[in-house]
Amino acid sequence: MGCAHILRTRLVCPETGLPSASFSSHRIRPQLPKEKIEGCHICTSVTPGEPQVLLGKDKAFTYDFVFDLDTWQERIYTTCMGKLIEGCFEGYNATVLAYGQTGAGKTYTMGTGFDMNISEEEQGIIPRAITHLFSGIEERKQAAQSQGVAAPEFKVSAQFLELYNEEILDLFDSTRDPDSRHRKSNIKIHEDASGSIYTTGVTSRLISSQDELIQCLKQGALSRTTASTQMNVQSSRSHAIFTIHLCQTRVCARPDSLLDGSQPAAEYETLTAKFHFVDLAGSERLKRTGATGERAKEGISINCGLLALGNVISALGDQSKKVVHVPYRDSKLTRLLQDSLGGNSQTIMIACVSPSDRDFMETLNTLKYANRARNIKNKVVVNQDKTSQQISALRAEIARLQMELMEYKAGKRVIGEDGAEGYSDLFRENAMLQKENSALRMRVKAMQEAIDAINSRVTYLMSQEANLMLAKAGDGNEAIGTLIQNYIREIEELRTKLLESESMNESLRRSLSRASARAPFSLGSSPGSGLAGLCSPAVPLDTEASDVLRRAKQDLERLKKKERRQQRKSGCEEEDGREDEDEDSGSEESLVDSDSDAEEKAVNFQADLADLTCEIEIKQKLIDELENSQRRLQTLKHQYEEKLILLQNKIRDTQLERDRVLQNLSTMECYTEEKANKIKADYEKRLKEMNRDLQKLQAAQKEHARLLKNQSRYERELRKLQAEVAEMKKAKVALMKQMREEQQRRRLAETKRNREIAQLKKEQRRQEFQIRALESQKRQQEIVLRRKTQEVRKGSFLLIVPSSRGYLGPSARFRETPSFRQGCTLWPSAHMPLLPFGCRKKFPKKGSSQTFSKAARLKWQSLERRIFDIVMQRMTIVNLEADMERLIKKREELSLLQEALLGKRAKLQAESPKEQKGLQELNEEIEVLGANIDYINDSISDCQATIMQIEETKEELDSTDTSVVISSCSLAEARLLLDNFLKASIDKGLQVAQKEAQIRLLEGRLRQTDVASSSQNHALLDALREKAESHPELQALIHNVQPADIGCTPPSSPPTRPRNDRNVFSRLTSTQSQGSALDKGIINPVGGTKNARTAPLQCVSVAEGHTKPVLCLDATDELLFTGSKDRSCKMWNLVTGQEIASLKGHPNNVVSIKYCSHTGLVFTVSTSYIKVWDIRDSARCIRTLTSSGQVISGDACAGTTTRTVTSAQGEHQINQIALNPTGTALYAAAGNTVRVWELSRLQAVGKLSGHIGPVMCLTVNQTASNHDLVVTGSKDHYVKVFEITEGMAGNIGPTHNFEPPHYDGIECLAIQGDVLFSGSRDNGIKKWDLEQQELIQQIPNAHKDWVCALAFIPGRPMVLSACRGGVIKVWNVDNFTPVGEIKGHDSPINAICTNSKHIFTASSDCRVKLWNYVPGLTPCLPRRVLAIKGRATSLP
Repeated sequence: MGCAHILRTRLVCPETGLPSASFSSHRIRPQLPKEKIEGCHICTSVTPGEPQVLLGKDKAFTYDFVFDLDTWQERIYTTCMGKLIEGCFEGYNATVLAYGQTGAGKTYTMGTGFDMNISEEEQGIIPRAITHLFSGIEERKQAAQSQGVAAPEFKVSAQFLELYNEEILDLFDSTRDPDSRHRKSNIKIHEDASGSIYTTGVTSRLISSQDELIQCLKQGALSRTTASTQMNVQSSRSHAIFTIHLCQTRVCARPDSLLDGSQPAAEYETLTAKFHFVDLAGSERLKRTGATGERAKEGISINCGLLALGNVISALGDQSKKVVHVPYRDSKLTRLLQDSLGGNSQTIMIACVSPSDRDFMETLNTLKYANRARNIKNKVVVNQDKTSQQISALRAEIARLQMELMEYKAGKRVIGEDGAEGYSDLFRENAMLQKENSALRMRVKAMQEAIDAINSRVTYLMSQEANLMLAKAGDGNEAIGTLIQNYIREIEELRTKLLESESMNESLRRSLSRASARAPFSLGSSPGSGLAGLCSPAVPLDTEASDVLRRAKQDLERLKKKERRQQRKSGCEEEDGREDEDEDSGSEESLVDSDSDAEEKAVNFQADLADLTCEIEIKQKLIDELENSQRRLQTLKHQYEEKLILLQNKIRDTQLERDRVLQNLSTMECYTEEKANKIKADYEKRLKEMNRDLQKLQAAQKEHARLLKNQSRYERELRKLQAEVAEMKKAKVALMKQMREEQQRRRLAETKRNREIAQLKKEQRRQEFQIRALESQKRQQEIVLRRKTQEVRKGSFLLIVPSSRGYLGPSARFRETPSFRQGCTLWPSAHMPLLPFGCRKKFPKKGSSQTFSKAARLKWQSLERRIFDIVMQRMTIVNLEADMERLIKKREELSLLQEALLGKRAKLQAESPKEQKGLQELNEEIEVLGANIDYINDSISDCQATIMQIEETKEELDSTDTSVVISSCSLAEARLLLDNFLKASIDKGLQVAQKEAQIRLLEGRLRQTDVASSSQNHALLDALREKAESHPELQALIHNVQPADIGCTPPSSPPTRPRNDRNVFSRLTSTQSQGSALDKGIINPVGGTKNARTAPLQCVSVAEGHTKPVLCLDATDELLFTGSKDRSCKMWNLVTGQEIASLKGHPNNVVSIKYCSHTGLVFTVSTSYIKVWDIRDSARCIRTLTSSGQVISGDACAGTTTRTVTSAQGEHQINQIALNPTGTALYAAAGNTVRVWELSRLQAVGKLSGHIGPVMCLTVNQTASNHDLVVTGSKDHYVKVFEITEGMAGNIGPTHNFEPPHYDGIECLAIQGDVLFSGSRDNGIKKWDLEQQELIQQIPNAHKDWVCALAFIPGRPMVLSACRGGVIKVWNVDNFTPVGEIKGHDSPINAICTNSKHIFTASSDCRVKLWNYVPGLTPCLPRRVLAIKGRATSLP
């Protein structure tokens, strides 16, 4: 079971038309239990539903088939191998190769391991192929018997070879001594006339049954050479090739009919096939397998064979077809597999890999190896004997002749008067008519489909129009709309049938030649008019909707007319462009085609944009209309409700008034019945009128309720239309963006084309100039030749020439032309032009030699740059591999420790479940280990991603191969390049020899120093012991130091020994001095100096207290922090001028220091450690951060008493640190990366990569969007910018790389707003614009030595620079002109920082000076001198 990825390329063999293929399969084995215990992660994954494998995070390899982890061997066999076995029965050769690293599962996949515990489901490819082969033989015999034909005869034989140390061994040879495998073999490899490979001296066993072949395979597999390595317990130490030969004799298929009609006699054909099963030995790395002696020799031999196989695959799969020679003879393995690689065989390669991340590099190489195999193209033919081939050819000839005879009988072929064969005119006419008939049928079918589509469209539009009108009238619903649509469809169908009937009637009338033609049947009212009549009541109510549709249609027509005008305009431009391009050379035709395609795309984009705009306008107008109707409905609703309430109140008031009047009448004295009836009738009349008004309003309310029911439907339609409009607007935006991108591409293509045209014109002018020069030279030569010919003719009668040499023959006379010219004065005019012409011939030679040397120099420089890039890439990959191995070993150790702690916790829970304290401690330790393991896994993933990125860059560089440069060299240029290569190799060899000699010399001196130091320490310790008898304190100190000195023996590996510059006496005295209080540093004021007026700077104070050079500093308005080579950091109070505290215990020089005012923490850097000090209570180290990203609680260097020069394995020197303005992140430059720390958790969250050399300096600023902008400078001469957004983690690449670079490493950076200054070891300073990302100005020689420090003066447009010579210069930021300079120190200045009041400079003279900026001071140097000392160069 495993995961297999199969890539396959299919070809078609021209001889047989059968598929011929070169396959490459990819199989991933499951993880081993040991790998799971050691915490190895899976670095491969399969894309679901896609035949794609991902390595790491994003590197994809695509193949033809992908089998997931739950796929068994049977599925892999049936998918890949079944067709190959079936092809063997048809006479096709086949080969299966298993390739991969050692321990990847090749032997398991092939099935040659023969484990006794293996089940039938886990059988490999070879046992399954044997079963398939013999079952196929039986099936074919039974099929022949059932058909009543003679059964085919099969002959199966097998061979088993082993290639051990480039010697071919026969595993079937029972007489071979197993210990004689180192002797030379007698097996030879030969090639027959057809190019097939065969061997002599090999045992070939005839096989009669499946069990016999399995037994032979088992016998040979057990005789194979295996051994144990650190990566595989049972590793194959040789390449094995198991070959099955199949010979088949069967009844051949013949045509049933001949000319005489007699039955043919039975004939047979013989087919042969061979099937190679190749189990290659695994590729090995000696440092991982731990092989030595014989195992190491075997590994080297295995890798040599696989290298030769890889060279053959690369040569066969070369897409450029540059490789002519395929190196089959470089190895016996490739010679044996010559048929399988590019020959007559169907080949499949199974590349087996390990999924664990510790085998990442092996997996990557295997994937690339298999990817190259995809391009191999084999030519497969059927292996027949010569008799069968001749019979097949004769049969084909008979079939062809029979076909020709049938054509003559049918009249298709005729013989002309001149005896030439040809086709008859009747046949040609018939063929033309049939072709025309088929074309007309296709046209009628297409027109019918178009008519149907148009009818359906018309039906849909008319039904939509009717539904819209009904909806506007308020009488429509879904049922009515469906009914109308059915009626309209039926009307359209009847109209179509009526038109067909009319056309048929017309044709019948014309055929009968009637005198008069009946008028065509009138359709009467069209469906549209009927529909208009149907909807006529709604028309007056929907005039606004009709106006909207009418306006939308008018806009649509207007847009379409505009589109047609643009198309005509673009067509004219395209024709003009084509006329112009016809005048260019033939090489520009491809550019014209691409431009025409781009113009077609632009026209299509314009059409799509017009359609979208039109639809958006129509939809928007419909939406506006629906919204207006809703607003009208709401207004009517409010009016009806107000009227209804008013009438109800009126009725109620009237009824109350009636009751009140009746009551008054009953109490009145003059009450009469008539008067009461009259008043009652009057009020009843008024009530009836009000009730009628009420009924009318209630009816209107019902109508309004009905309209409100339809309002929900309108709202749904409105939302739907709004959603459609939003989608259309999005599509419009995307289309416009695509159009802009297409215009940009067209603009770039136009620029490129113009550049190429200019280059071609320039080349044409150069060629024309050369032609004119050659023509002039030719004319001059003809003139000279003509004159010489005249001279010969005139002087042919002269035999004696006046010369000091006497008689000269004619040939000698022409050889001695200069002496002839000196002695003969008969024809001076004939000889005078010869000398100037000879002189003119020398000048072109000189110019050509200069051109040649320049071209050769440029080619050598390009080759040199390419070699440098390759070396740097390989060095980076080697370093990353070393980091990965170190991290994997560390992870294994932590995993074992975690397993032990888990076991301890389980045991503690079982024994004493109530012990909560111990369980809590164990849980914390396990959690810390898990966090460290997760961090290591992330680091491994980052290394893998970086390797993949480098590999992609390598592929891009490989696309511009150096072979192009080399192939374009002439013979003289090639000689020059070879001389340069020879000189470069000699120089490199000399450097290597010198370095080795220096290393040997230093090792010898180190050993001598160790021996001398050890003897001196012992002698000194003995002397101190004698004196310690009278001094108890000294005796106690000796007792404390003694354990460290007893084991002080010289180590076995001198380079790994840390340098110790302190002996026993110095340690004892330093221990004694630690208890005593030392004098603290102090800041002393300084008066005016003589050079105070050479710059606007004035030194006011000097801080003294360090014993060695001060390397770094940081300052606030009240505090000053300084770091020195004396391995300490001092904290000063700027108000009192006194030293507050000294932070000690660093392993080496303190190279960088930063103070965070938000948290009150101080960060100091020494070697590969960052110490975090809390100075709020007492100056103590609370955390120690490492360059690899680990966090150590407390002071990790507390026990360090001596200076440590070397870093721990996997750690890098930290050169500088920087805090972001908000104090939430810390950036540390370690090696060629920058580690990012989150200060709220004191945890590493990512790293910035992109530099090739070590990062020497960095600075941090904040963008307008509150993102951190990190600027780094490196020894690789480049300045890079990284923008860190919130939440970014992992491996982060640069957002910009400033060009052009410095000429040497970057030493310092200073940033303020959008302006950046960079100082370098090339003595120059550059000014950059961060917003435009370009160089503004540069001063090549700003100082006479390295520019070591840069800083801005707060509140003023001034920047300070300092160099190793101790000089401080002041520059104007705006125009980058010098303001002044001063000799600040006699020693190199290492750092500059500022606060709101002072400027601080740290120097190697162990002092820190405090300066004030005095604007009134003007430099004493003349302006002209200043301009010379610092001249700014503006870039174009």
